[in-house]
Amino acid sequence: MSDPILRLGMIGGGPGSFIGPVHRMAAELDGRIRLVAGAFSSDAERSRQAGAGYGIDPARAYPSHQAMIAAERQRADGIDLVAIVTPNHLHVPASLDALNAGLHVMCDKPAALSLAEMQGLAGVVADARGLYALTHTYTGYPLVREARALVAAGRLGRLRKVVVEYSQGWLSTALEQTGSKQAGWRTDPALSGLGGCIGDIGVHAFNLAEYVAGAPVRELCADLSIMVPGRRLDDDCNILLRFDDGTAQGVPGVLHASQIAAGDRNGLRLRVFGTEAGLDWSQEVPNILTIHGLDGRTEVLHTGAGNLGPAARGATRLPTGHPEGYIEAFANLYRDFAAAIRAGAMPADGCLPGVEAGLRGMAFIETAVANSQARAGWSRLGV
Repeated sequence: MSDPILRLGMIGGGPGSFIGPVHRMAAELDGRIRLVAGAFSSDAERSRQAGAGYGIDPARAYPSHQAMIAAERQRADGIDLVAIVTPNHLHVPASLDALNAGLHVMCDKPAALSLAEMQGLAGVVADARGLYALTHTYTGYPLVREARALVAAGRLGRLRKVVVEYSQGWLSTALEQTGSKQAGWRTDPALSGLGGCIGDIGVHAFNLAEYVAGAPVRELCADLSIMVPGRRLDDDCNILLRFDDGTAQGVPGVLHASQIAAGDRNGLRLRVFGTEAGLDWSQEVPNILTIHGLDGRTEVLHTGAGNLGPAARGATRLPTGHPEGYIEAFANLYRDFAAAIRAGAMPADGCLPGVEAGLRGMAFIETAVANSQARAGWSRLGV
């Protein structure tokens, strides 16, 4: 007998949302989760419109997440989990309300407005009946999981350097002054938090680097800039990293993130170098992982190939040569989360980002912002 389908309620994702439809497609891709309710907007009519667009029962399109949680708790077929796809300032309040109601939470990153807020949430997660996961989407790509496994197995030798970049150009002009909803909240400290570019995409780059390297960043030196006049949050970031490999020296790294790189689209790229080989993966060509050996030979791995490890094969749906992309990677997080919910615990292998990733991400953002403002040289990353 198959497991029952988990019922999802969405918080956010109203008209004009980019990420709401992505969550819906990803959650439902494998047939294990179905969107049945939502508080898609704080405006009741816009929430109703969004619900109609998603094809849910009009009675289950609510004007607030509090109303949704209260009403769904009274239903025999009420929701099992929520997806939080709002601007950053609502991530923790909505997470707390859902967890306190016994629901599971899938939340967009960054997890909170501040490290202190995230630490408070982590305390609730530790005692909650519901599980908590964070959508660091790029960890869902099969070849990212292959890269992680190769580094852990020593395929590159001892780590020597990590280089990660995330380059976009969509905020090269003051788009927030034109009425753009997406640009507006991302450049507003009250809605986004301390970080602009660093909180929006820099934290993705940071998470990817730690995820694949298998070593935490222990200190950093940051240079964050505001390049568009009048903007209040950073739009360009250049950060030196030092990863903790158990030695006094550590492993050097570089993180570049920008949203004013004119002409760039979604240029997330990771390179990891060891004593024996280096690997190279790019999100815009995600079905190829290249390994360059010290002996001059290059090996090209393809998604779906039979020579990949179990983590990559388990995250692949199609035969090699049939490209898989962003929606499938996102869906892997939902599939992992559905399995965790049924098992009653987050996976022990750390493949699914959870509360620890949220804590690390907020510590990274706060430390980098403070370090850059003070021109402090190297600062310890304490969480």
